Amino acid sequence: MGRISYLKYLLFKGNILAFGKAGTWVIDRRGYTTMAALVSSLLLKVQPNWFRAEGSVRKVAMLATSGKNHYQVLIAGGGTGGCTVAARLRDVLPAGAVGVIEPHEHHYYQGAWTLVGAGIMDLSQTRIPTREAIPNNAEWIEAKIVGFDPENNKVTVSGGREISYDYLVICVGFKLRFDMIKGAKEALDEDARVCTNYSAQYVEKTFKAFQHFDHGTAIFTLPHTPIKCAGAPQKIMYLFEDYLAERGRNKDAHILYFTATKAMFSVKKYSDALENICKKRGIVYSLGQNLIEVDHKRSVAVFQDVDTKATKEYKYDFLHLTPPMTVPEVLNTETGLTGPEMNNFVNVDPQTLRHVKFNNIFSLGDCSSLPTSKTAAAISTESRVLCDNLTDVIRGGSGNVSKYNGYTSCPLITGYKKGILAEFDYDLNTLETFPFDQSQERALFAWIKRSFLPPLYWNALIRGIWGGPAWLRRIFHLGLSR
Repeated sequence: MGRISYLKYLLFKGNILAFGKAGTWVIDRRGYTTMAALVSSLLLKVQPNWFRAEGSVRKVAMLATSGKNHYQVLIAGGGTGGCTVAARLRDVLPAGAVGVIEPHEHHYYQGAWTLVGAGIMDLSQTRIPTREAIPNNAEWIEAKIVGFDPENNKVTVSGGREISYDYLVICVGFKLRFDMIKGAKEALDEDARVCTNYSAQYVEKTFKAFQHFDHGTAIFTLPHTPIKCAGAPQKIMYLFEDYLAERGRNKDAHILYFTATKAMFSVKKYSDALENICKKRGIVYSLGQNLIEVDHKRSVAVFQDVDTKATKEYKYDFLHLTPPMTVPEVLNTETGLTGPEMNNFVNVDPQTLRHVKFNNIFSLGDCSSLPTSKTAAAISTESRVLCDNLTDVIRGGSGNVSKYNGYTSCPLITGYKKGILAEFDYDLNTLETFPFDQSQERALFAWIKRSFLPPLYWNALIRGIWGGPAWLRRIFHLGLSR
């Protein structure tokens, strides 16, 4: 229950029952349709605390944890993937049949951390309490996973508690590996000029470093491992250059981008566009270069060529580093869930998201072996496909009723008021939603990143009612697009 602070639809099972005005008390029945959520996202100023006014009764979204030790569906991880899957199952399973294991007190919309780093948004605007993120049909198990036992359908959490399941969904995300860059942690802790947007602990350093940069060399990096949102290391670089340009200070900056990959972006169309942007703005990019050390006392970053293994030092006056990332170690403890052939990701079928060995296990998101860019946009479609197939299995079917084509998206904001919008599939074919070239910088794409996606995340994605823009794509392309 809560008091709404803006005009809003009151819906039940997709039907508009009434319009609410400020001060009206309502019960949230979670009966939103996709279109209603989109309208709401477009028209309303959305708070992470959802629709309640300051000082009103807080609605506790999830069911109280019962402490029971068996769930029909157990979800390992309460991030974007876990909350979205749990929400999608609300009309399939009875209340209390779904358990979500998540140790953290807060749930973050990490896609907005680029905006935090650029001074557009406050960190507090990107988080809500985990108990409000987990949907009201699920129970929150506030604990850390310490072991998987897929042979016996059990998960062990901190304190030694064992929880069994009929079906398991694994979405434990990535672990940030600052330890894989010598001196990185010390530099982040001790040097105000060194920052990263990939950690809630450090993201607020970035804009302060923007403000204190006067002249010199600014370095941005992308590591040799897979990472979440591979476009983010570039986004903050373009925002940095735009920030300086608006203040007439970009001519005194030497901006360098080092990526361990062989191209600026995985899809050639967008890679070419980003190369042109760099050339136009005087940004120097180097391919196949991996950051291996930061010596902040000497203001030096050390890079290694991924092919020749030769190293070279560069002095910096500003350094935004992106840490390497790996799946949590708990997945690789002789469980059979992962394997070297899949670079130690949870080994699932790329179309059905079902585990190749354990038929009652599914996975999505960062920790899965799905060979696509790891973004919230990917989760929107992955979660829909996974829940379609999981529901089919629960009802006695084959679990092959829906197939994932690898759709993912990266809204590459290239300035405070411009950006491009990359959308593509497993085969790196573009899947552009709009009927015009999305590789061209447009104000629309910056608006989508800054103003549309955050409320869409809170009001639609993690509530289980946004399954990606495929339906919009078909409308805009007159039914001629996938």
